Amino acid sequence: MWKEVKDRELGRIRPAFLANRVQSRRIRSLELANQKEIVSAHKGAVNSLQIDLTEGRYLLSGASDGSAAVYDIQQATDDGAGLVAKHKSLFVVDKRLEYGHQYAVSSVLWYPVDTGLFVTGSFDHYIKVWDTNTTQVEMQFKMSGKVYGTAMSSISTTHMLIAAGTEDVQVRLCDIASGAFTHTLSGHREGVWAVQWSASNEWVVVTGGCDGAIRFWDIRQAGCFRVLDQFQSQTGRRPPIPKVTATKAKHSLWLPAI
Repeated sequence: MWKEVKDRELGRIRPAFLANRVQSRRIRSLELANQKEIVSAHKGAVNSLQIDLTEGRYLLSGASDGSAAVYDIQQATDDGAGLVAKHKSLFVVDKRLEYGHQYAVSSVLWYPVDTGLFVTGSFDHYIKVWDTNTTQVEMQFKMSGKVYGTAMSSISTTHMLIAAGTEDVQVRLCDIASGAFTHTLSGHREGVWAVQWSASNEWVVVTGGCDGAIRFWDIRQAGCFRVLDQFQSQTGRRPPIPKVTATKAKHSLWLPAI
């Protein structure tokens, strides 16, 4: 390491080379923590994870068994006599509760400015807003299909909207303040897998669909204002590759580029 630093000081190597060398060395040294263990409370595959944005302390997870759990990743729940600190779930909400999800939880997210609320989306067509302290459902939104993704703006000061992507072609915006749907964004031609709010504009949301298109929406206006589609096709699908028959291939003439 010090040899590279000296070579950089003497101008023998470029700054980018030194930066890449340091980065590669750090990546190769990465390994699982041997002093910390998160004890999963789920019985199925984990589909979604998020650490709260306010304290950076609480981990929220959702799984295919219809459960969601919260962990304190800073303070271990069981230090024990060993060298490994175990972090067990603080609580779990699952289908055993009256208003728990009945199918896989596909998306989880914390309320951006407070850990008192968290949101779950599920294949049972419901988005639920939970009170962290009571582990009770404060409100729920019935969607038209399986919920694939949910998102809330981390910079918003004027709205409390949940953007939801489902197997339906429409993106719905759910308002926590009123408990109602406020917007329906139409443009995708197949289900919407990914949703994300802009990090610089609280009114802009980005969605990605099974139609191969990424759409940018300003929720103050009608329709999307930008579409990222490599082939600029109406359906967002890759154009079919023309079939070349053996006869055509045999008689085709190859000309070198000039």
